Amino acid sequence: MGIVTYNEQLHCPVSAKRMYHALCEDDHNLIPKIMPNVKSVDFVSGDGSPGSINQVNFVDGHPVKFVKHRLDKRDAANYEFNYTVIESDTFGDQVECVANEVKFEDAPGGGCIVKIKSCIHPKGGAVLDKEHLKAGHVGYMAKYKAVTDYLVANPDVYA
Repeated sequence: MGIVTYNEQLHCPVSAKRMYHALCEDDHNLIPKIMPNVKSVDFVSGDGSPGSINQVNFVDGHPVKFVKHRLDKRDAANYEFNYTVIESDTFGDQVECVANEVKFEDAPGGGCIVKIKSCIHPKGGAVLDKEHLKAGHVGYMAKYKAVTDYLVANPDVYA
């Protein structure tokens, strides 16, 4: 099986600057505060600059224990970043990595357009389970909803 690609385009009522700041520059602080299933986000290496690796640790009982991300690119001027999920207890012998490209563009009339491209790279000739991929994607999108809801409720955060 080849690479599986998801492309998402979402309209968000929050500015590109605020979404970028929340999801790229301060996610390690924000996500554990607003998502009850996340215990912590810890830097394994680096300081948040490209090449840094962080690990999201989920609460006991959550179907995922951890996910490690490597920041590949960060462009604050254009509100975009790329990162790769390099390890997770859910990968098993199926997934090599998941490469993500995220861009926030200010929308006419306010808010922003969020463009997300995710490419799931299978290991060797692995055939990926579509239901497993869908569950991962739903969890990933829940993060965007939680951040959006938080920023709408707290308009002064990252202003």
